[in-house]
Amino acid sequence: MNFDGVLFFPVTPFTPEGTVDVGILKEHITSRLPHGPGGVFPACGTGEFHALSIDEVRTVVTAAVQAVAGQVPVVAGAGGPLGHALACARVAEEAGADALLVLPPYLVTGPTDGLVAYIEAVAAASSLPVIVYHRGNAKYTAASMARLAANPKVIGFKDGLGDVGLAQEIVSAINTSGRTDFLLFNGLLTAELTQGAYRGLGIPLYSSAAFAMAPEIAKAYYDAYISGDEDRRHALLDGFYAPLVRLRDQTPGFGVSLIKAGLRLGGLPVGPVRAPLVDPTEEQLVQLKSILAKGYELAGR
Repeated sequence: MNFDGVLFFPVTPFTPEGTVDVGILKEHITSRLPHGPGGVFPACGTGEFHALSIDEVRTVVTAAVQAVAGQVPVVAGAGGPLGHALACARVAEEAGADALLVLPPYLVTGPTDGLVAYIEAVAAASSLPVIVYHRGNAKYTAASMARLAANPKVIGFKDGLGDVGLAQEIVSAINTSGRTDFLLFNGLLTAELTQGAYRGLGIPLYSSAAFAMAPEIAKAYYDAYISGDEDRRHALLDGFYAPLVRLRDQTPGFGVSLIKAGLRLGGLPVGPVRAPLVDPTEEQLVQLKSILAKGYELAGR
């Protein structure tokens, strides 16, 4: 599986009644496809996986597959309680997804052997390949990732922990395993801010929540990153991404809330976030609007 372009993590739009808005979701996805995403990741972190029922996961992934129509890979979220994760794997396969991103298990912290068993159980629940998400209570070691890399259904590793020493050990272990098809992702919040460092670790791919909100800005960063235009990349980091991160860090959960707010500012009625997340205040919306304006200016829009 190849991801050639920005990795797009769409939000999950909700109607005023609180249900998934399939029409807006499809519009959200199709409007971003001309900007060249390398893959679409519905019902994942930016899509509020934590707040979706299994029926809603089915609805979201089905809509995403229909909207993408085979243009790029679709990778669906699966995780939480083991039974829910297995159900997510099955409905994603039924919906036509190409792979799974396995988010952390619910609440409990198990030993490494238990985490490996969790990934293997999700991988066995469908025919879809899986990407391991290293984050929160799902902390993998280099040895455990080498074990998982021996399973051909495990095709990738996404680091959302931020321990660069451990990430380097894991990259080295996977490289030593002989896998040449293994995908390595930077999955930290607002990953553009750290991607220069992650490229140095041998992790070339990254999640982009910003692409969901402002694809022109995210694509300008990606193009500068790929072409080696460091002056432009740093201008976007200093003028857009760093201020966005400072705003994001004001309130827990704003890694999702600000993206939805930015979409609403742009005229797409994606609705609010679900509890326990909260939407920005009016003052924070003013700040976000200013940050976006600067980003568009730097992107040349």
